[in-house]
Amino acid sequence: MAKQNFAIPAAYWKAISESDATFDDQFFYGVRTTRIFCRPSCRSRVPNKENVRIFKNAYAALAQGFRPCKRCRPDGLNLPAEEWIEQIADWIDEHFTEPINLERLADISHGSPYHLQRLFKRLKGCSPLEYIQQLRLEKADRLLAETDDPVAKIGRLCGFPNAPYFITLYKKKNGQTPANYRKSLRGATEYDKPN
Repeated sequence: MAKQNFAIPAAYWKAISESDATFDDQFFYGVRTTRIFCRPSCRSRVPNKENVRIFKNAYAALAQGFRPCKRCRPDGLNLPAEEWIEQIADWIDEHFTEPINLERLADISHGSPYHLQRLFKRLKGCSPLEYIQQLRLEKADRLLAETDDPVAKIGRLCGFPNAPYFITLYKKKNGQTPANYRKSLRGATEYDKPN
């Protein structure tokens, strides 16, 4: 299947790149990778040009499965807070092994870090960082139980930046090191060896 080419007029691309509010009533743009659409004046990070789609109005963007930006609120449309946080949680569920911080989450979801943190904690009962850590630790538990991979490798596979951080956080959250957890599951002395 041939790749579809979406030509963006130079004036539109300039408006997007410069957050030019004079173009706000002329078009909207959507970003294929985030499925979010914005006004040209949106102050979000400039997307990669090849991921941008142009729409005549907000309804055309909605019809193509794009959702309104929380930052610029295109055409006055508002995404309910619960739905916005669920979409962010879904994104985290798919990308939790990648490096993620609050600024990146706010950027990809077109919201402010403070607002995202506050709403996420209110609706999910934990901060985005705690949510990410919990997902990583749950995956680590599965890998420790189901594989013979070294602890350091499991930490990397779960998105932890280094083994000491993984082991420290694991022990803090679970009361034992990953190696001791694995040993308690299997009761085998072969895991007494350092990883």
